[in-house]
Amino acid sequence: MTDLAAPRTGVTAGQGLDAHLVVDRGGFRLDVRLRAASGDVVALLGPNGAGKTTALRALAGLVPQAGGHLRLDGTSLDRTPPQSRPVGVVFQDYLLFPHLTALDNVAFGPRCRGASRAAARALAAEWLARLGLTDHAGAKPRHLSGGQAQRVALARALATHPRLLLLDEPLAALDARTRLEVRAQLRRHLADFEAVAVLVTHDPLDAMVLADRLVVVEDGRVVQEGTPADIARRPRTDYIARLVGLNLYRGEADGHTVRLDAGPALTTTEDLSGPVFVAFPPSAVTLHRERPAGSSARNLWRCEVAGLETHGDQIRADLTGELPLAADLTTAAAADLGLHPGAPVWAAVKATQTHAYPA
Repeated sequence: MTDLAAPRTGVTAGQGLDAHLVVDRGGFRLDVRLRAASGDVVALLGPNGAGKTTALRALAGLVPQAGGHLRLDGTSLDRTPPQSRPVGVVFQDYLLFPHLTALDNVAFGPRCRGASRAAARALAAEWLARLGLTDHAGAKPRHLSGGQAQRVALARALATHPRLLLLDEPLAALDARTRLEVRAQLRRHLADFEAVAVLVTHDPLDAMVLADRLVVVEDGRVVQEGTPADIARRPRTDYIARLVGLNLYRGEADGHTVRLDAGPALTTTEDLSGPVFVAFPPSAVTLHRERPAGSSARNLWRCEVAGLETHGDQIRADLTGELPLAADLTTAAAADLGLHPGAPVWAAVKATQTHAYPA
């Protein structure tokens, strides 16, 4: 796995973000390290209450740190008040000023930093044009669509030329159709952003599409980090496995056999020794009402259907028994098998469709 701290080619030492965020809030403690080079987009992923938004607010200076450090382009921001930090923030609900036009919302930041009214409005007009909002410059937030409001909020954050851009669930308030369009637009703008961007999201697709690096936080700690491909292929916690849609187990490998910590043994194609994870997608699981005769599958377990739900254009079966797992099958296959909660089934997975890797 590539080190998150590894600078991009051509990046001068000292550029980018170097943060150790330590925040105590009652019974919760955040202790997260983040390093990113200029031009990187880093996504913070994690379940509710993991500490993602707390980390973002600590970067913005909106919550006090109990320890650690925060350096941006080699300069310490530990004692710098929020309004003086070279940081732009796009909040989940955008927080546009309702009494100001889109143009004046974007001009607000430059005005606060000393620009004249004319200069600030000229800069705001330039940013609105870059984000395709020239025709909406005179509109107030209540007359903007969700996608337009999101782009105004992004323009407002970028108009101050931040060295750190923070995005808190920037697409969460959008409907599915608008989200698809705005996600593509946001990716283009982030690709052109020359400083560091940190994105907080609970949506794995947003993270996979928008970010260069993922940092997964659970219970205030980093549990895994890497490229989207790293994370998707080698999850290390149940939360990440669910996020990327894999069945995940931990066990002890001896050659091609993995004895699971809780459950039976699994046969894999990898030849490993010691603690390992084994993962496979629900689509790799085949279900049978009777034990298949002469099956080539080395992995076969007796299970029971605990639940069924629509998953895209397929049915996802939640199985309990010898090995709890999820299986995907077509609606027709589910009907042919007569699946219903409580139905006994045999679940099979070929060794070639499993993936084992060191724990």
